[in-house]
Amino acid sequence: MRYLPLSDADRSAMLEKVGAASIDDLFSDVPPEARLTGPIHGLPMHASEMAVERQLGAMARNNMVAGEVPFFLGCGAYKHHIPASVDHLIQRGEFLTAYTPYQPEIAQGTLQVLFEFQSQVARLLGCEVANASMYDGSTACWEAIGMARRITRRKKAIISSGLHPHYVAVCSTMAKFTGDTLGLAIPELTAATDAERLIASIDGETSCVVVQYPDILGRITDLTPIAEAAHAKGALLIAVVTEPVALGLIKAPGEMGADIVVGEGQSLGVGLQFGGPYVGLFACREKHVRQMPGRLAGETVDAAGKRGFVLTLSTREQHIRREKATSNICTNSGLCALAFSIHMTLLGEKGLRQLAALNHQRAVEVAERLAALPGVELVNDSFFNEFTLRLPIEARPAVHAMVTRGVLGGVSLGRLYPDVVSLANGLVVAVTETVSDADIDAFEAALKEVLS
Repeated sequence: MRYLPLSDADRSAMLEKVGAASIDDLFSDVPPEARLTGPIHGLPMHASEMAVERQLGAMARNNMVAGEVPFFLGCGAYKHHIPASVDHLIQRGEFLTAYTPYQPEIAQGTLQVLFEFQSQVARLLGCEVANASMYDGSTACWEAIGMARRITRRKKAIISSGLHPHYVAVCSTMAKFTGDTLGLAIPELTAATDAERLIASIDGETSCVVVQYPDILGRITDLTPIAEAAHAKGALLIAVVTEPVALGLIKAPGEMGADIVVGEGQSLGVGLQFGGPYVGLFACREKHVRQMPGRLAGETVDAAGKRGFVLTLSTREQHIRREKATSNICTNSGLCALAFSIHMTLLGEKGLRQLAALNHQRAVEVAERLAALPGVELVNDSFFNEFTLRLPIEARPAVHAMVTRGVLGGVSLGRLYPDVVSLANGLVVAVTETVSDADIDAFEAALKEVLS
């Protein structure tokens, strides 16, 4: 039964108020090719619940399930083993049904969880303070650029060519409404990053430099020279981490001078889930905390001197006047943040380092075997668990051909950069602890067959 409380007169009055002639005008920013012009293909207009379940089940069976085939996809979303205890704990009623703690005195458990999450994120990213999470890594990246604008009072952001193109797309979309200018570039299939270009581009109008670490090709670079160059011009360095497990093995961005460190926390506690919901990480230097978006849970003592938790900062427009808000982010991925925190707690520092070492070890093994195939070249000089290969043929059809052989063999750069011919032969391969010897054998055999 549909619930439509508004009358035609109500809708007309609302449209007149916002200055729109029709409902369709509200979707004018959505490209025409992305809009539905009729019913969703393949679904009946009317059917019983059981019939719909059967139809959707049949459609779902067309998917190739990540856990059932050799899986080497990455590029911002990674398949890691999640202990069963993570899901068991987040399903508890006091966690599953919790919402924003507007009344801290009766939400101590939720606030403590957020406080512990913040502590873990701050330590992991090498910063002094972290917030209680964001939507995902891409929106956290944009919020960092907005924060840099407020701090420096400048509107020019220089973006590394190694930043994930989906993150670039989100930032470009938002910049249309704020007046920020973004200095963009396309990556090259080389072992060297564009650190020199970034440093040369910084001037007195630059608000920030945005660098992914490791970058979209899996390359790892020392961020210290970029941070020093940015600071010399009064700009900030923003580091983006899409694979937090890497920080169990490589140096944290905050320790190399990054002023703001953001990222995607999906790798820890959160499954692939067809792309979401995920959990954005956001940390910065303490001196910038009042410009940080989102919420900050803090520790205090109550009237009796007992330890307690409060919302120390809430800079969202939901809580304060819009003109005073740092962001229009009006919620956070609380349950995903809890899953992240539980997984981190189960691992501990020693476990995270061991997990990271295992990821790197397996990735090195796969890289060596694939690079030994005729015509295949390893682009990277350094990497964590993700690297880029240059194939002797276009990578996109090669990936599709491997799918027909039951192997999800990486992400083609042609998919991420469809209009860039120089990247067409690039294949980004991610290897985690979930990859078995049999998976590696299958990947090597499939790629060898496709290239022959």
